[in-house]
Amino acid sequence: MATLDKDTDDAPPGSGGADLKPGAIGFFDALVIGLAATSPAYSLAAVIAPIVLLVGVYAPGVLLASFVPMLLIASAFYYLNSVDQDCGTTFSWVTRAMGPWFGWLGGWAIAMTGVLVIGSLAEVGVLFTMFTFGLDTAAESTWLVRGLTVLLIVLMTAICVFGTEASARLQNALIVAQVLALVAFAAVALVRVANGSSSLDSIDPSLSWLNPFGEGGAALTGGLLLGVFAYWGWESAVNLTEETTDSASTPGRAGIVSTVVLLGTYVAVAFAVVAYAGPSFLADNSSEEEYIFALLSTEVMNGWDWVVYLAVATSAIASTQTTIIPASRTGLSMARRYALPRSLAHIHPRFRTPDVSTWVVAVIAIVWYLVVSALSENALFDSLTALSLLIAFYYALTGIACAIYFRRQLLRSAKNLLLIGVGPVVGAVMLLWLLVESIGDMADPENSYSGQTWFGVGPPLVIGVGIALLGVVVMLVWRVTDARFWRERPGVATDREVS
Repeated sequence: MATLDKDTDDAPPGSGGADLKPGAIGFFDALVIGLAATSPAYSLAAVIAPIVLLVGVYAPGVLLASFVPMLLIASAFYYLNSVDQDCGTTFSWVTRAMGPWFGWLGGWAIAMTGVLVIGSLAEVGVLFTMFTFGLDTAAESTWLVRGLTVLLIVLMTAICVFGTEASARLQNALIVAQVLALVAFAAVALVRVANGSSSLDSIDPSLSWLNPFGEGGAALTGGLLLGVFAYWGWESAVNLTEETTDSASTPGRAGIVSTVVLLGTYVAVAFAVVAYAGPSFLADNSSEEEYIFALLSTEVMNGWDWVVYLAVATSAIASTQTTIIPASRTGLSMARRYALPRSLAHIHPRFRTPDVSTWVVAVIAIVWYLVVSALSENALFDSLTALSLLIAFYYALTGIACAIYFRRQLLRSAKNLLLIGVGPVVGAVMLLWLLVESIGDMADPENSYSGQTWFGVGPPLVIGVGIALLGVVVMLVWRVTDARFWRERPGVATDREVS
């Protein structure tokens, strides 16, 4: 077993010894939060046209292939959570398996993904809410949109602080709204393809579209990078493990099921979009990214385009809230073990939520959003592109940590070997390969939104590497400031920890 120096008896100042509220949510709530964190409608809108630009009609196959590493890493999350129900997830597990240095960097990566994306998600939520109610002219006001975006982040943060149950109830309503809207959109599009009433260059769907290798290896690599972003966020359910009923199994199962539900949703909508619009229309409008549904909904829904606007709006708003959860819980977990300032471990005595770390995440995200968006809208998009580096890193780190921690149990059965060892490692290798490919892609300034050169390379690579280096600096400074966390030593799973 790992030597864990959590000092749980030493409560943070002002916490009153409070813990997170156990049993606050069940399996369905955890599943919904995992789905909402991926922001299905927003993610699809953001990636479908660029994927079609790369691979044409084989976009459904690329989304299918992107699911594979996600499922393999979800298996690692399930088994690691079964032995360590810590809301810090990757941070805690990697520390347990590989030691404090890797664990700290994994926690930093999770926290910073939230900081990078929260502002963008909130802005999309604001814009598409305006589109839903026909306020297109108001949506052209930069200051109004930014002001409402900040207010939305504050509101979603407050709901996170007020309690996990309140967060879950809101997510239940939002996920139902966006899934129903997506299903309606896909159904109408396929029906219009079948009866020949598509207003664009429709084509008949084919099962051959599920072949991810249809356009070759180079195109597949670029498509997979986009696909990984589309699935990212399902593990938010596991960050609530300390607040979930049957915490040893429910969060892990919710994470796995959420990836499967996302697969079905993504592939179905991809078939509908490609069949209705045809690859040429989608490729020509690939630069629109999340606004592609705004274009398509007008064509498909015949006056009911607000349904799709509502789907993207609720998707982005829901994900704004759920993206705060893993960052804040990771901050709490790191602070409890003295890997960050102890004040971040404060838990609200009434609401039983990590109020300090939640508000800190929100404030940093707001500052990042305002500063980067003030530079240019393209700079904000470039910061989102840098997400793939951090996502691939901490997912891969989790997969490797799973095999290392359970290494003495892998040959006990075929199940252990495949689900705890080979599967997570294969998923990690796939993600590391994508990480390397992503670095090469981001190095070319032509592949960035701004098209500018920073230090001789593209802005997304500078942002991604810069955040990683900042993490190393913060880690070293904190190591000198407070060395208690670095006394922890990695361990190995015992027989009773594997079921």
